[in-house]
Amino acid sequence: MQKNNMITFTLIAIIILLIVIIGLMIFQLMKAKKSKENAEENFYALERKVNDLQLETLESKLNPHLFKNILNSIQSHAYQTYFALDKLANVLDYILYESKKKFVTAKDEIDFALNLIEINKIKISPLFELQIKTNINKEDKLYDQALLAPLISIDLIENAFKHADLQSSDAFISAVFEFKDNAFFMTVSNKISDKKVLKKERSGLGNTTLEHRLRIIYKNNFKLERFTENNIYIAHLKIDLLGYKTEMLASGR
Repeated sequence: MQKNNMITFTLIAIIILLIVIIGLMIFQLMKAKKSKENAEENFYALERKVNDLQLETLESKLNPHLFKNILNSIQSHAYQTYFALDKLANVLDYILYESKKKFVTAKDEIDFALNLIEINKIKISPLFELQIKTNINKEDKLYDQALLAPLISIDLIENAFKHADLQSSDAFISAVFEFKDNAFFMTVSNKISDKKVLKKERSGLGNTTLEHRLRIIYKNNFKLERFTENNIYIAHLKIDLLGYKTEMLASGR
C-alpha cells in the first residue's frame, strides 16, 4: 500500500513538474514572440522614417530641377510667354499645394501632366506630331482616391522632349494616360534623335528619382519598363493602386 502511495506521489510530482516546465516554455515562447513583434514594429517604424527621409530628400532635389526646365522652355520661346505662363500657373499651384501631400488622385496627376506637356510644346514646331491620348474609366472606385504619388509623371515626359528627334519628317512624341481596373498606366514614346544629347552636370536626376520613389512607395505594386524598338524609345509605367491599397490596409498603414 505504501509502495503504491509512493508511486502515486511520484507520478503526481512528475506531472506537476511537467506542467511547470511546459508553463515556463509557453511563457518563454510568448515572451520571445512579443519581443519579435516589438522588434518587427521598431524595424518597420525605422524603415518608414528612412523612407520618408529619402522621399523628402528626393523631392527637395526634384522641384528645383523641374522649375529650371520649365523656365528654360519659356525663355527660349518668348513669343508664347502668355500662353506658357497660364499653364505654368497651373503647374505651380500643383507643385506648391498638391505635391507636398503624400498622395494625390489620379485625376489631379493626369491634369498636371497634361499642363506640363503644354508647356513643353513651346519647344517644338507647330507641325511636329505630338500625340496625347487619355483613356479613363471614371467609374473605377480608386480614380478619385488619393493613392498616387505626386509628380510621378515628370521624368517620362521630360525625357521624351529632351531626347526626341525634333527634325525628321517622321519624328513624333506620344503620351498615353490610362486608368482602368483600378490601376494607373502611362506610356510615353518618341523617335530617338541621332544627335547625342549634351550631358550636363547633375543630369539624369529624374531617372534615378523616379525608380527610387516607386520602389520606396509601391514596392512590388508597380512595373516600369524602358526599351527601344526600331529607333523608337518607349517607357511604360503601371501602378497597381488596388494592390497597393490592399497591402496598406493589411499592414495598418
